[in-house]
Amino acid sequence: MNVDPRVQASLLELAAVDTELTQISHRRKSLPEQAEVEKLEAERIARKDAAVTVQMAMDDLDRDIKKLEGEVDAVRQREDRDRSLLESGTVAAKQMSELQHELASLERRQGILEEELLEVMERREASETDYNHAGAQLTQIEDELVDAGRRRDDAVADVDSAEQRATSRRSELASTFPDELLAVYEKQRALTGRGAALLQARRCGACRIELDRGEISRIAAKPADELVRCSECNAILVRTKESGL
Repeated sequence: MNVDPRVQASLLELAAVDTELTQISHRRKSLPEQAEVEKLEAERIARKDAAVTVQMAMDDLDRDIKKLEGEVDAVRQREDRDRSLLESGTVAAKQMSELQHELASLERRQGILEEELLEVMERREASETDYNHAGAQLTQIEDELVDAGRRRDDAVADVDSAEQRATSRRSELASTFPDELLAVYEKQRALTGRGAALLQARRCGACRIELDRGEISRIAAKPADELVRCSECNAILVRTKESGL
C-alpha cells in the first residue's frame, strides 16, 4: 500500500490519541477515589453490623430486666400479703409459723432477684455505652463516605471529560485517513493494542524491539510513500528523520 508520508505521519497522532483513550479506560477502572469509597463502604457495613449486634444484645437485656422486675414485683406482693395476714392476728399458730417461714424464703428470693436485676441493669448500661460509641463511629464513617463519594464523582467527571475530548479528537482524525489505511490500522490495533508507531533510532515504537541491520536496510530501500510494517509486531512503522535510516 502506498500512502503519502504526511498522511503516514498523521497516524502517530491517531496512535497517541488511542493510547490516551487506553490510559483513560485504565484510570476509570482503577480510580483510587473509587477504591476509597469501597473501603469506607465496607467499613460502614461492618460498623452498622456491630451497632445492630449491640442493639440486639440490649433488646435481650431489656427483656431480662422486664422479666426480673416482674418476678421481684410478684415476690413483694406475696410478702405484703403474708405480712398482712400475720398482722391481722386472725391466723392460727401453725399457719403463723408457716407464714413466717415463707416470708423468710421470700426475702431471700427477693434479695437474689434484686442482685440479678442489678447485674443485668449494669450490663444494659455498659451495652448502651457500647451502642452510643458504635453509633458515633457509624456517623463518622458515613460523613467520611459522603466526602469520599464527592471526590470520586469529581474524579469520574474528569475522566468523562477527558474521554469525551479524546473521543471527539479521534473521530476528527480518523475521518482524514483513506478507508483502506484506516482498516489496516484498526485491525492491527485490535490485535496488539498499537496500530502504528514511530521508527526511532532503528527501534519500533510499538514493541520497543530494535530491528537488525538487514531489516533496517530493507526498510531504508523502500520508497517514502510505501507502507512499512514492523517485522516483529506488524505495526505500521512511520519513518521520520529520527528513524536512523
